[in-house]
Amino acid sequence: MSNQPDTGTKTVSATLQVMQDEHHHRCWSCGDMRAEHFCGECGHVQPARPTDFFSFFGMPRKLDLDEVKLEREFYKLSRKLHPDVYSRASAKEQSWSLEKTSQLNDAYRILKDPISRTEYLLKLQGIQLEEQSKIATEMARTSGKEKKQTVPVELLEEAFELNMLLEEAKSGMDDDLRAQLVATRDGLTRRMDSMQEDLHAAWKKWDGGDVEATSMMVDVLNRRSYLRNLVRDINEVLK
Repeated sequence: MSNQPDTGTKTVSATLQVMQDEHHHRCWSCGDMRAEHFCGECGHVQPARPTDFFSFFGMPRKLDLDEVKLEREFYKLSRKLHPDVYSRASAKEQSWSLEKTSQLNDAYRILKDPISRTEYLLKLQGIQLEEQSKIATEMARTSGKEKKQTVPVELLEEAFELNMLLEEAKSGMDDDLRAQLVATRDGLTRRMDSMQEDLHAAWKKWDGGDVEATSMMVDVLNRRSYLRNLVRDINEVLK
């Protein structure tokens, strides 16, 4: 029998160790492999690491996620990561606790809202909606030009008529015109709310692996964004 080391076995073992380290962080204090936000063995808070919001909660990238579980995890982590818990710990642990708590609040704020959750997941996939783009907004602000918006075909005529009303309102507002604008705003708001059903249908397709779901979600969000902007314009003249 050869006494030479089995390099093949060592290579496999090393690969498995690397894969393990990528998915399970070692605790900086005791070396436990199960540490993520805080160590289950020694209790020390762990360094804040860049991660997506779904992974922060240990949840898959699914849009139709378990909102009850999300809320439960949020409050559980809030209690364990709160800076007050580490008030007597080292300076670096206090800093990590603050960073982790900030990550936690941001992740929960985004994921609990259906619209922001969808926009966030699309962003993770490399899709930036033009109407939502902060870059586009900043460019419009610095250049003084109006930010480009794509008007949904089915809203062309309606948007044109509304713009006529808004121009009229800027010249002078009477009770009839105000009532007409309020009714239009309320109708647009109801349509925005009804788009939730379209979005949920797209969620199920996306979670099931249907590639067409992405374009469906982009379409719904773009139409909703345009309606939201119309509502905003109406509210501006109704002040």
